[in-house]
Amino acid sequence: MPRLPEHDCALLAEVCRQARLSRDARFDGQFFTGVFSTGIYCRSICPASPPHEKNVRYFDTSIKAANHGLRPCLRCRPDSAPHSYAWMGTQTTLQRAVKLIDAGAMAGDNALSVELLSEKLGISSRYLVKLFNQYLGTSPKRYAVYQQVMFAKKLLHQTSMPITEIALAAGFNSIRSFNDAFKQALLLTPSALRKSINPQPSDSRSTRTLAAGTVNSSISLKLSYRPPLNWQAMHDFYHLRQVSQMEWLSDNAYGRSFDLDGVKGIFAVKHIASKAQFALTVSFVRPADSRYLANVVNAVRKMLDLDADMATIEHKLQDIKPVLLNHLQGLTLINDLSMVKGLRIPATFTVFEAACRAVLGQQVSVVQASKLLNTLVVHYGELIVINQQEYRLFPTPLAIATASLDALKMPGARKLALNGLGQFVHDNPRSTPSDWLNVKGIGPWTVAYAQMRGQSNPNVFLSGDLVIKNRLKAFCQPLTVALDTPKQYIELADDIAQQIAPWGSYLTFQLWANT
Repeated sequence: MPRLPEHDCALLAEVCRQARLSRDARFDGQFFTGVFSTGIYCRSICPASPPHEKNVRYFDTSIKAANHGLRPCLRCRPDSAPHSYAWMGTQTTLQRAVKLIDAGAMAGDNALSVELLSEKLGISSRYLVKLFNQYLGTSPKRYAVYQQVMFAKKLLHQTSMPITEIALAAGFNSIRSFNDAFKQALLLTPSALRKSINPQPSDSRSTRTLAAGTVNSSISLKLSYRPPLNWQAMHDFYHLRQVSQMEWLSDNAYGRSFDLDGVKGIFAVKHIASKAQFALTVSFVRPADSRYLANVVNAVRKMLDLDADMATIEHKLQDIKPVLLNHLQGLTLINDLSMVKGLRIPATFTVFEAACRAVLGQQVSVVQASKLLNTLVVHYGELIVINQQEYRLFPTPLAIATASLDALKMPGARKLALNGLGQFVHDNPRSTPSDWLNVKGIGPWTVAYAQMRGQSNPNVFLSGDLVIKNRLKAFCQPLTVALDTPKQYIELADDIAQQIAPWGSYLTFQLWANT
């Protein structure tokens, strides 16, 4: 066997070795094991007999392994591993680029070129290419195509979708380009891979259901995550804010309707804790919209925060204690922040929905805000029918911009803010939450909330939230009076935000949970 390449992973080789030997799910997706004696690469949880250490090398990403001619293991299926961005460290520009590509920015009908992606990131295309070559050993385009191939491989394994539909769903514009890319990346054709798969009866597969003369596509996939994940906390958060006809829940499941840039449908997830997975089922109003499946899957992963590295996040959040002690100036910390394990960011399907929820939640209880939200959706949300079942979509920006909002029992100024927000987003579809400060009635708290739940920004510490203020004061009881002054509180909040960055959003949810 030729000489093996150098270890190419941010994690120490010994850490990777112990993780793969113990099949530690907490490391799933954080590194891949290249097995040069067999020419494959595996996840940390691979059920196969572990290879000898002398025959393996560790890589941050699957494409780094592929760059050395290794193929994905057919048993552990690296295409199903959760994403990890920890290996990029503080390289935020590259992280933004990779996340955009992972979300399908360079795939499908509306694929961005390298130049347009660079423009979106505010950098030159030359610098973007340099970053990818430096950190990934490949170009942005090749990385994007490899991600498309891996998603297609996942669909080949987990569904019975026709190969032509899989090609479109993975973001390829022709079956020829799909076959060429697939064969180049995996050294076999899609049809050959499908023939080699032995379907399991228990697998959920793509189905076609005839209802009222309309064929609705139903596609099922498994979504993996790195434990821990506190499903009960996430379930309860969504349940308290549930919108009837738009969302539904049971003990271990959540579902809702969606409208993703005109692609309409429903999805449902069922938690399978024993396998650190969610079983996802997606149904589209228009069967042809299955070509946007990857976009919907990425949106669901974002909603459930499935790619978070909770071990790293929870360790960092412990840094709040020395900040509190420093501000106590020698006094005893009466209360301690006990972390709720596996507490993730329960996001909304769109950032516009998050902003509307924030506006409706101003100066009222969560229960009252939920009632207002239900009224908004029932009166102004579009009705869709899938398999003879009616669902409501969250209202579009235009629908809210032009609505009288008379059905909402709240101050007129807040209604005008909601109208104005809808109009601004409709007129400026590429605007960001920061741009919304131009709308009368939309302030920093609403923008921050939209960034946290709508964009899944991990570093939004809502220090101005009343509940957060009360929680921090409870932890600093000897200084309660002093913290009533804005200056003292702002200094404490700023110090905390700086210390626990870039995980401020997770601290926000921890403090909300510590009641």
